[in-house]
Amino acid sequence: MKHRSRLVIFCLIILSLVSAAACSGLGVLSGKPKDKWQQLVEQENEKIDLKPLKLEPYAKEVGGELQEPRYEKFAVNSSFTVAGSVEKTAGMKSKHVWIEIEKKGGKGLLGGKNFSYYAPLKGGTFRQKVQLFAGKGEYRVTVRMPSEASEGYYHDFARFAVVNVNPEIKRDIGWTPAGMEAGLKLTRPKTGYIKADGVFVLKGSISESYGSPYIMVLVKKGSEKWQRMVRLKDGRFEVKVPLYFGKGPHELNVMVPIPDRESYYQQGATLLVENTSTEKREPIKYYKQYEERGVHLEHPVAGGEKARMKYRISGSIDPEAPDAARTTHLIIQTKKDGEEATYFLPVDNYRFDGEFWLRFGPGKYRVTVNVPEITDERRDYFRFFSVAEFTVINTAKEDKRYLLPSRGIQSDSRKIKELAKKLTAGKKSDRSKARAIYDYVAKNITYDVQKYRNDEFALDDSALKTLETGKGVCQDYTFLAIALLRSIGMEARFVEGIADGIRHAWVEVKVDGRWLTMDPTWGSGYLHPNGWFVKRYNPKYFDPSPAEFQKTHTRTGVMY
Repeated sequence: MKHRSRLVIFCLIILSLVSAAACSGLGVLSGKPKDKWQQLVEQENEKIDLKPLKLEPYAKEVGGELQEPRYEKFAVNSSFTVAGSVEKTAGMKSKHVWIEIEKKGGKGLLGGKNFSYYAPLKGGTFRQKVQLFAGKGEYRVTVRMPSEASEGYYHDFARFAVVNVNPEIKRDIGWTPAGMEAGLKLTRPKTGYIKADGVFVLKGSISESYGSPYIMVLVKKGSEKWQRMVRLKDGRFEVKVPLYFGKGPHELNVMVPIPDRESYYQQGATLLVENTSTEKREPIKYYKQYEERGVHLEHPVAGGEKARMKYRISGSIDPEAPDAARTTHLIIQTKKDGEEATYFLPVDNYRFDGEFWLRFGPGKYRVTVNVPEITDERRDYFRFFSVAEFTVINTAKEDKRYLLPSRGIQSDSRKIKELAKKLTAGKKSDRSKARAIYDYVAKNITYDVQKYRNDEFALDDSALKTLETGKGVCQDYTFLAIALLRSIGMEARFVEGIADGIRHAWVEVKVDGRWLTMDPTWGSGYLHPNGWFVKRYNPKYFDPSPAEFQKTHTRTGVMY
């Protein structure tokens, strides 16, 4: 009996410990303690008078029930599930149940105080996991069912309140019915709220683009916004998205094509990107041809950068894009204070990486990147299409418009420099140096009659090409003469004009403070009436009398 009594007492002690543990929330019976959030949920629900949820009148009209949740107000740890059923769906104008969540006292929240889910309504049932998007606090939730009368209209089905005990910001991607119907999916990022330092990668796919080869990306921060078209490749897309508007949340919208409406897009998905960088940058403007011609700028990713005298641009061209193999150059145009300069950037094996000059002194330049029109037609001009536009700020104080290399004028070439140094060796004055260069070009370059008559102009026409081939037309004589002059520090410029009724080009070089004219093309010889070129050096077109020169030449401007 004595032994039995001890056993009973021991059992009573064990039962007492179990009971105490269960009441304290330690969960000894299950062997797994409750986490702090579950404890907070239980404590909050003890404060709330858990009353059964009553559905709205429209729920009765359509034979609706809500399996989850069951109370008109309750507490959760960050998320919960809405699930229900509807008997009468035949006349409904939408295939989705709209679940709208509003944060109580949500003024100034990231992305606003509202967030919506569109839960698929299949076979009369719906189920949606809901993530409370703004951390700790109370939310009002309204479940709405599609109208049977008008498309795009919904009727209240249920209303309830939810208290989130968890302060962590967790946010889902906000999908719209249009995005879901188009089969829009994002593989990066996977959540609706991320942090990034100035730029992030958007990656995904779409199964139904309604015939459009593009989606649109729209970024907003307050009143500022930026958008660009992104080309689809086998239904997939990947793009670096700059966060131009400084520190803080940027709202990103992935826009999907609208069926049967060319070039129109509607919201497919929304997410928030918190920019941790304080730097504000200017958006790059992308034109339609950017995607159509497969251009991809790797640098820059934003406008407004500072540079000293020159600026680098790099990237690639999609080999599968139209005319990619025939896109041998990009055309870069810079504009500042009404002045414009053009540069040709080579494309090698579908890649480009080069520099252009900021020749008009300090300040802001607007830079346009262009692709050439691809044509088999021969002509003495080039057409091109804008693909991107951005700004660059030149910090260099010098204005070197007549000294820096420019389109077709490789004055920084070692070969050009060595030749110019050789030609001007022993020459004391700038005038004698200019005369030596005039003489060399006029005597050594032959006029290319075939190029002139057949319009065989090419994007790679240049001083170096002229030097290598030993022939050219007026622009080529001018390219070479200016390159040689600039390479020895003499200011020279490309003059455009009319001579004997046709387009022509010649040189102006600064000598002793004045602009001296020289036309090495006319100094090289002349065209015979029967059409061939007569090679005959003529010194009269070096520093000719202005009055005599103007009888045959009309100056129209300067090309940089």
